[in-house]
Amino acid sequence: MTTIHIPILTTEAADFNQRLQARLAFDDSTDAGIQSAVTDIIAAVRANGDAAVIELSNRFDRLTAQSMSELTLTQADLKAAFDELNDVQKTALQAAAQRVKDYHVAQNANCGNSWQYTEADGTVLGQKVTPLDKVGIYVPGGKAAYPSSVLMNAIPAHVAGVADIIMVVPTPDGVRNPLVLAAAYIAGVTTVFTIGGAQAVAALAYGTDTIPKVDKIVGPGNAYVAEAKRRVFGQVGIDMIAGPSEILIIADGSTDPDWVAMDLFSQAEHDELAQSILLCPDAAYIDAVKSSIDKLIDTMPRADVIRASLEGRGALIITRSMDEACDISNTIAPEHLEISALNPEQWATKIRHAGAIFMGAYTSEALGDYCAGPNHVLPTSGTARFSSPLGVYDFQKRSSMIHVSEAGAQTLGKIASTLAHGEGLQAHARSAEIRLK
Repeated sequence: MTTIHIPILTTEAADFNQRLQARLAFDDSTDAGIQSAVTDIIAAVRANGDAAVIELSNRFDRLTAQSMSELTLTQADLKAAFDELNDVQKTALQAAAQRVKDYHVAQNANCGNSWQYTEADGTVLGQKVTPLDKVGIYVPGGKAAYPSSVLMNAIPAHVAGVADIIMVVPTPDGVRNPLVLAAAYIAGVTTVFTIGGAQAVAALAYGTDTIPKVDKIVGPGNAYVAEAKRRVFGQVGIDMIAGPSEILIIADGSTDPDWVAMDLFSQAEHDELAQSILLCPDAAYIDAVKSSIDKLIDTMPRADVIRASLEGRGALIITRSMDEACDISNTIAPEHLEISALNPEQWATKIRHAGAIFMGAYTSEALGDYCAGPNHVLPTSGTARFSSPLGVYDFQKRSSMIHVSEAGAQTLGKIASTLAHGEGLQAHARSAEIRLK
């Protein structure tokens, strides 16, 4: 049986905080070579548009395209991809899409409505919520094909009322993944361009003769995509710059340790920098999970990646209590938090910072990745302290509505005049005063 050298920490140790911080730390700086390459790619796309997109796509994805029509997919192409799926795949994809849509429709009903109220003098104040016009969705391609990411990024945009949802997905060697294209068909994507990398981000941000300029770019990608999103932010909106995937499990010892071990694996298999942490006040249970990890690791196709992740950034932590486990979780602010306990609601009330909270032994994080309904695009690297999951609200904007009555202008004008004179802005003051009787 393989032994995984994942550290077992205890909060009673004098150096616990230091050792925990060492586990949480990772180098998120961008390689200078990536920065330079992305700068050149963005400059080429801005200067040469479609021609640069074609040349870069041919170079990086080993294509032979001569025109953008070869890199553009229509609704008919997406439907054809859907029709190619077998019945099991169609049913699963449609069921997942419907659950994601149902959740975001409910979200929209609670956060996406305009509102207003009328004051006693007739002044009307409120807020108008409107969707973005055009959104770009980046979907990884090649070896990493994620139809679930299509659903999670496109469906809330569609529910929000975005008119044009433009998807870009690289197709190295011209290989198109039918599940990804079928997901785009189901999710309401308008047009797909089979391009990727920093050039796709630049094309969406600045527009070309063929690719429309969008208002916001969302979706995961490699280091070049992340750097390009960072560079174009301000010209367009972006969702986030995501770090490595994370799972934190708070357990009371009541869940089968094999289940918990596999849940830790589920994030560790993403990449070597992914993080999997278990918090539990029961030392014997921690040992049982460690035994399950050693027992199960050799059954995993991605065992080498899981091993590197667990040994490099994972931890099994013995806490003094479940309350302390919740406190540590709030300090970490994980992307995914599983509360694997008999009474998860009790502990969920103590959680202030988490991207998504999975409650109870049967709620594996994997269900949230694919089909539970809530969005799987979540804040990482502690940003759950101030960020939220991707949602309908990310594809809408709010405009303040102000309709001051004649009577209201008499009151507000005097207040504004006083404050404007105090700031030395006489035209502001006069603009308010000129409406006074």
